[in-house]
Amino acid sequence: MKLVTYLRDGVAQIGAVVEDEVIDLSEIAPDMLSLIELGNAGLAQARAAVVASKESTPLADVQLLAPIPTPRRNIMCLGLNYAEHAAESAATGATQPELPDYPVIFTKTTTTANGPFDDIPLHAALTEQLDWEVELAVVIGKAGVNIAVDQAMDFVFGYLVLNDVSARDLQWRHNQFFKGKSLDGACPMGPWIVTADEVGDPHSLNIRSRVNGVIKQDSSTAHMIFNVPQTVMHMSSGLTLLPGDIIATGTPSGVGFARTPPEFLQAGDVVECEVERIGLIRNTVVA
Repeated sequence: MKLVTYLRDGVAQIGAVVEDEVIDLSEIAPDMLSLIELGNAGLAQARAAVVASKESTPLADVQLLAPIPTPRRNIMCLGLNYAEHAAESAATGATQPELPDYPVIFTKTTTTANGPFDDIPLHAALTEQLDWEVELAVVIGKAGVNIAVDQAMDFVFGYLVLNDVSARDLQWRHNQFFKGKSLDGACPMGPWIVTADEVGDPHSLNIRSRVNGVIKQDSSTAHMIFNVPQTVMHMSSGLTLLPGDIIATGTPSGVGFARTPPEFLQAGDVVECEVERIGLIRNTVVA
């Protein structure tokens, strides 16, 4: 299923997208986090509601929000999780040339969460180096700690597309990722959560980004250094993952700061991020 949070008559509610229609699921749960917490029983109810539904709303008539508009806690992220991106970062002198032995982990604040088609603030007073990063994100479906690799996929509820918008000058200035990754609105995501059963293997998906129609990143999730089970294992070591947690799995090569010459987002730019079998998000940068 494709599960969305959307505005209808000014009220946020959840639904399932079937072709070009949205079927209301608000009688099952008031919001996406509540639906995820219901687990398999909630998904079964949602599927039954879709089959039984006699009413729907055209997708074009609703405004899609981030599937989880207010995450439970910070969005967890992996850095340097594609070998070619690690290499391009090292070539600029920003990172060490060796591939990481363990995932590089940072977080983005909950206020970065942004809709799949909403504007990205330029934050021109703070940064001159706003960058794009298309990523596959994992949504956790149930609580777990010290999760073994061979059990990790049982904890995956679904996937979404995420743009880890990054203020590079802030990132380097503060000698860590947090501030440069956490400006308000710097994490567009969506357009929906595709449930894990519909995606199947998450390690063979085309992943790409475009700026103003020009392809900037074009790769495959097959090139991740730490795959989804390994990521869940590392992230859950001594740290309890909760239903609705969002984990961004890193970006491939082609980001702006590593280009020659470097390229950064400007007001009016349109950024598209796309992952095969998940969907596409499109956001305009505004001053």
